[in-house]
Order: sequence, then C-alpha cells, then structure tokens
Amino acid sequence: MSRSSSLVQATASLSWVIARAALVLCVSTGFAASTAQASGQAVDDGGVDAGTGEALTRVESFLFEQALADGARPGDLEIQVFPPAASLADCRQPEPFLPRAGSRLAGRVSVGLRCEGERHRSRYLQAEITRLGERLVAARDIAPGERLSADMLTSERFDVSRLPSQALTDPQAAIGQIARRGIRQGQALSAHQLTSPKLVRRGEQVAVEASGRGFRISRQGEALEAGGLGDIVRVRVDRRQILDARVVEHGRLAVTY
Repeated sequence: MSRSSSLVQATASLSWVIARAALVLCVSTGFAASTAQASGQAVDDGGVDAGTGEALTRVESFLFEQALADGARPGDLEIQVFPPAASLADCRQPEPFLPRAGSRLAGRVSVGLRCEGERHRSRYLQAEITRLGERLVAARDIAPGERLSADMLTSERFDVSRLPSQALTDPQAAIGQIARRGIRQGQALSAHQLTSPKLVRRGEQVAVEASGRGFRISRQGEALEAGGLGDIVRVRVDRRQILDARVVEHGRLAVTY
C-alpha cells in the first residue's frame, strides 16, 4: 500500500469517529431535554419558567406605574426585577403591591405579590429602581465668599436615589447664595457649602415690624447679630426688651404674633 493510500484511510477513519461522537452527543442532549419537559421542569436555558416570567413582568409594570405617579419621567426610569429563588409557576393571576405605603420608589425596593387562591400568603421579590435626575455642579472654580450666579452653575445626570440629603438640584436654591469655602469646577453643590448673604449686620439700626390679628406696628431697633434672608436674629427694641425677629429684607425684620 502506498503512503498516500494509508493517509487517505486514516483521514476517513478519523472523520467517522468524529461523526459518531457528534451523533451520540445530539441524541443524549435531546433525550435530556425531553426528560426535563416530560417531568414538568424548565430546561436550563439561562432564563426562567413562564409563570415566573409573567410575575416579573407584572411587577416591573407595577413599579413603572407607581414611579410615574410619584413624579418620575418615563425616560428617567430604569427598573430591574430580580428572579426569586423559588419558581412562581404556581402563582396564578399575580397581583403586586408595596408592603409599606409611601415608601421611596428609588434604589433597592421590596415588592409583595399576592396569588389567586392564596388569601393568607404573600410572596416577596426584590427590585432595583434607578431614577435619573439633575444635580447642580460648579461650572468653574468658586472662591470662598463669592456670590453665586447662574453662569457659575451647570447640571449633570445622576441617580437621585444616591443623592445626599443636602444635594442641590434647583438652580434657584443656589443663585444669590455665598460660598462658605472654595468649590472646584465639576464639584457637586450641597446646601452646607453655601450660606445666605447677610442682610443685617450686628449693631446695625433696623426696622422691626410686629403684626398679629388686627394690628401692625413698626419701630426701630438694634440688631444684636448678623443674619441672612429668613434667619432668626435677636434685636433690641429698647433697653429692657429683646425680641427674636426674622430677616425679611435688607435692614428689615418681622415679628409675628
């Protein structure tokens, strides 16, 4: 036998072995899938069974509607519902609800699920709600003591569920305020970084207006401390009387009875 004939026969034998192995693999895979389907189990394809999928879809739609009612905009919402550890295939007509009314619809939330025919049982799923919004950032470096104007501000998209409690989102809350310390360009703005401009100085002569039901009187006084708009400061109206008054504008305070 020539060398070329031997090479052809070896190649043919190898091809036959590969084909036989592929056939065995296909048959065994098909048998496993058929067995799983016959026993009522979902084939592991990286997804979930139909019952669980329906429940997840209903929960997602429910959270979307609740977030819109809470003031969110459709384009600002991202909702991910996490599959439960146990199948929900036996949950008929799933009805989502919020375990705690008025809970904040942002970040990680828990959602209850009632199933038809299960009056005394509730199931629970976890979801992650991302609500995008705007936060204020400095458009340039701001020096300590500098008064903020609109051209010093810009905004950026941010997950509002991660915003600190004092984060500023409304430009009107920052315009006209004074920087307590230096703020770098691109830095997010917070209420504690700013203070109101002083409209009343300590020792300054001010007008004090007192009002109540059926009366209003005005008199002069001396401010005993400085204050900005809305601040409560002490003011002396005579030698023996000191009042707490609210700053309403430059050089004028108000007392309400």
